[in-house]
Amino acid sequence: MVNNKAQKNKGKKMKGIILAGGTGSRLWPLTAQTSKQMLPVGGVPMIFHPLNVLIKAGITDILVIVSPEHSGKFMNMLEPLLRSHGINILSGIQEVPAGLPEAFTIGAPFIGSDNVTLILGDNIFQDTNTITNAIRQFKVGGHVFAKEVEDPERFGVATVDNNNVVTNIVEKPEKPESNLAVTGAYIYDNEVIEAARKLKASDRGELEIVDLHNFYLKKGELQLSKLSGAWFDAGTKESLREVDAFAADNNFVDNFDPILVNALEKGFAHNKAMGKAQLLACKDVN
Repeated sequence: MVNNKAQKNKGKKMKGIILAGGTGSRLWPLTAQTSKQMLPVGGVPMIFHPLNVLIKAGITDILVIVSPEHSGKFMNMLEPLLRSHGINILSGIQEVPAGLPEAFTIGAPFIGSDNVTLILGDNIFQDTNTITNAIRQFKVGGHVFAKEVEDPERFGVATVDNNNVVTNIVEKPEKPESNLAVTGAYIYDNEVIEAARKLKASDRGELEIVDLHNFYLKKGELQLSKLSGAWFDAGTKESLREVDAFAADNNFVDNFDPILVNALEKGFAHNKAMGKAQLLACKDVN
């Protein structure tokens, strides 16, 4: 059945979604006037890091889901920067955060009949190659990425057998069966849209991404890849400081996809020229 489904899935495009909504309350007052994903990490706004993963994987259609007050800021920065490089940036609005699976219902018109990769806007990965290779090779079902951590009880935890096949995923278990934390990058086939629509809110009042994982797990269609290198969830001031320093020290931006490097260089040059022009204009007026 999986082989038949994979055959039907052949030829579908891969769309990308970056979930960058939320209030960023844990980072206040840094987020008093801007989105969390606009804060600097390694010399560029945070959102460029998940954007790099999608572009590096060959994805050209990307939806950025944001809160209403920040929509224009993202589009004004990203759309003109990437348009000439063949990257189509669209914006989706998340009025009130209701859980990660909401990204697929908000993004349903954008996804259409294609497959989709979702990356959380505050997740920063050093091992981008494992994710991008999985995106390029994806055929059917779901695919998650796990990292060994010292405090797995804070995350969704995956259990795998001796053949590295996922046997169980539990959200924030009191007694984790493994130390494999499921990170904020997920690949799904088109069935994820209808699966997300059918989800019920948990006791927290939110839709849970673990329920989507289990939807595919029960069908025997969930794959897992283990990540090497560092992984950061930049949702607190402490983690933001840590990842900002780590990304700078390890030259994350220098290792971005050439498309994104070129776009950033042109953006820097354009804004530098604009700054000089404004300065000369002020001198002429005086």
